[in-house]
Amino acid sequence: MSYSALRAGGVPYGSPGAAWRDRGLCAVGGDQIRVAMIHGPAPADLDGVSDYVERLMHALGDVGVATASVPVRGDGSTAGWLTATLRAAREVWRLRPDVVHVQFAPSAYRFSGLPGLLPPLLPPYAPLVTTLHEYGWWAAPTWVPDAVWRPLERARLWDRETGRLVPASRAVVVTNGGHARQVGLRTRGRPIEVPLAPNVADHGGPAPDGLGPERTGEVLAFFGFVHPVKGIRYLLEAVARLRAGRPSLRLLVIGGFTSQALPEAEAGAFRAELEALAEGLGVADAVTFTGHLPAAAVSEALHAADVGVLPFTGGVTAKSGALLTMLAHGLPTAITVPDEPGPSALDGAVAVIPARRDAAAIAGALERLLDDAALRRRLAGAGRRVSAGHSWSGVAAAHRELYDSLVGSAYGRRHA
Repeated sequence: MSYSALRAGGVPYGSPGAAWRDRGLCAVGGDQIRVAMIHGPAPADLDGVSDYVERLMHALGDVGVATASVPVRGDGSTAGWLTATLRAAREVWRLRPDVVHVQFAPSAYRFSGLPGLLPPLLPPYAPLVTTLHEYGWWAAPTWVPDAVWRPLERARLWDRETGRLVPASRAVVVTNGGHARQVGLRTRGRPIEVPLAPNVADHGGPAPDGLGPERTGEVLAFFGFVHPVKGIRYLLEAVARLRAGRPSLRLLVIGGFTSQALPEAEAGAFRAELEALAEGLGVADAVTFTGHLPAAAVSEALHAADVGVLPFTGGVTAKSGALLTMLAHGLPTAITVPDEPGPSALDGAVAVIPARRDAAAIAGALERLLDDAALRRRLAGAGRRVSAGHSWSGVAAAHRELYDSLVGSAYGRRHA
């Protein structure tokens, strides 16, 4: 399928209604809106954005939005990503959606800039929405200086990270204030902020076998994909410091190593490195690397913990689904913060680790939490209140409102 044919709509549609039903979706009709959801190829258990997309699509079904998954499956080569981008555009034309929604993170497309060419390939009658899951730190190509990007972004001709996606979108969605500010600075536009929701529901129940069957000591918990930027090296060093005075202390590292950002071979090497570090620090018997767990087992493991800890090397914000999950479980949690955190809904709901990449700072924050039951209760209550404002039903309702505002009377004419 050629570029010109796509723009001209030269795509064999077949029956659009049947195309949606073939995906196991409810029949289109009534006041439903149809959204083609374009996203990266990784499965949900290997990628946080894919997990978000899966949960969002499920939640949208409860508010009258029928969704179709349109993955962009590149093979790592330039030709492969170009073919994947063209194929995704062709599928959108075939589906005849009311709205096209692109979920964007550079890691989701293995840092290929080619999905940024999608907008001119898409049907012009369907408003384009782009959600930015990562923003403000990347460019494609990386060697172009800022002075070249700035006028292009201000004129809404090109965006250094998303190509034509941000400039051509009728609406840009962000999950946090930091990304909103960055988009505003670059484009003078006003993105729509729709905060994340916890990525694991509270299932309650006891800890699963092997994750804390003996409540003879205190338990710390880390949750999320395990990656070098998550600060686990420093956390292991902090555990070694704490164990000197708390010999029964344990750490659960809950989450898989293999991810879109850390392929299998690199993930295996990183896990071996951390296990060797734990052995060298003399805490191997106190640390459990669970690997990827089903949602119910994650919930049970979090309930087995006394204190949560997220010592990310870049800091943690409310855009972390892992943090929201820990707060939703009433787990008092210590986090590192970004260089310029600014006002945050997390104020008073988390304990702050005063320095990043610093085992002593992590150990000090955790010791204060472990020693102060009243502080733990206060943080647990505040964390639950914060997480209560982050629900998938709320995320879905905000998206439905956005889609309604974009489709408007054109939607009514199409479905009359």
